Amino acid sequence: MPHPPPLLQEETSVLPRSISAFTATCVVVANVIGVGIFTTPGFLARDLGSPMAVLSIWIIGAILALAGALAYCELGAAFPRAGAEYVYLREAYGPFWGYLSGWTSFFTGFTAPIAAACIGFAAYLSHFAPHLGPNYVLWSAPVGGSVVSLSGGQIIALLALWLLSFVHMSGVRRGGKLQVALTVGKVACIVLLILFGLTLGNGDWGHFRSGDQGLFPDAAFRNGAVSLIFVLYCFSGWNAAAYLAGEMKNPTRSIPISLLAGTGIVTVLYIGLNLLFLYALDLSEMSGVLEVGAKASLALFGPVATHLVAAIMALSILASASAMILAGPRVYFAMASDGLFPKKLAGLHPQTQSPSTAIFFQSVWASVLVLTGTFDQLVVYSGFVLVFFSALAVAALMVLRWRRPQMPRPFSVPLYPYTPLVFLAFSAWILFFTLQSRPQESLMGVATVLLGLPFYFYWQRKRADRSG
Repeated sequence: MPHPPPLLQEETSVLPRSISAFTATCVVVANVIGVGIFTTPGFLARDLGSPMAVLSIWIIGAILALAGALAYCELGAAFPRAGAEYVYLREAYGPFWGYLSGWTSFFTGFTAPIAAACIGFAAYLSHFAPHLGPNYVLWSAPVGGSVVSLSGGQIIALLALWLLSFVHMSGVRRGGKLQVALTVGKVACIVLLILFGLTLGNGDWGHFRSGDQGLFPDAAFRNGAVSLIFVLYCFSGWNAAAYLAGEMKNPTRSIPISLLAGTGIVTVLYIGLNLLFLYALDLSEMSGVLEVGAKASLALFGPVATHLVAAIMALSILASASAMILAGPRVYFAMASDGLFPKKLAGLHPQTQSPSTAIFFQSVWASVLVLTGTFDQLVVYSGFVLVFFSALAVAALMVLRWRRPQMPRPFSVPLYPYTPLVFLAFSAWILFFTLQSRPQESLMGVATVLLGLPFYFYWQRKRADRSG
């Protein structure tokens, strides 16, 4: 029976290299595939007006994710240490930008998506037990001019969050095994759904001739920008393995393998699911539908499929939450090791060798977000700053090529500089449209980054006092 590591027994150490390329690949796949692939295709069908345009935009999204992954392959192989963007930005621009990246990872970048994933898990679990859903209020009380409430969904979300955190606190190997099991189960369910749906389901290949004919009809040109934003959000998380670089066996080889293999597996599954949805439903039937995955499965297999899809989506989201709970604390560990975060977060438990204090405090803040935010708000709130710092990291690749041309690079980005430039151009596009369409959540993300400024100078002064 695993026991929770007592936080007071932490001692500063070095993360052991015990994570394989396969486990890291599972982290990428689990982190990327969430609820988006089961909900976004309906809106793409409405906005693009052609089955081929829908399939094409997923391929374009995959190419852009691959461009980002290639950049992280070079950076991760050159700096095989825990922290990902924190390390890359520190090396390229100095400690200031590295700190802001790490600060944002704690307060927004990991904790908000973790909270959103746990809320989403509870929402899909409520398909089987409605009183466990986010709309089933168990307790409420007036506080000031507002009402504070606690729902069944929030309790389930908190239980899922702390159960996963407990497993990852109890050891890197145990947490890695859980991640592999969740990811393999998730991928197996999706593959079986695709195979049985396309071979035994009640679909029609004639659906691919519905809507506007041609690869890029007029609607695709008009609405392609916004549609691509949704697609790229569905690919977010392709860089997850980079955060584990400090614990990977043979990291200069394992980082490129896990990032590229993970992105490739996700692409194949995404294309397969979109083929399945288009086979199951006419374009007009899926146009604008939010729960397109459930509707497609209902058309293919009948009413029993709604339970199947809810179970697959719950498992998918749980695996995604686990991957983020595993990856995030490595950033805080790296910052604390550099003296830019509380020293306690640089500790490893002497028995389990896990950064249990970092995991614990990450879970505390994620719990606050579960109790105060909604799924939609948390996704946009975190998404804006995640895209911003990912773009800065890819730009760091170009800065380091210019400033440190002789630096050893076990992996080099092909087609440089076009590969990173394409990624940066589309990242700027996403940031502009997100700020324009959801200014409140985007500016909340910016405000979170700016709140880190006084703390950066505080930690810098403490470092100077210690060294002086």
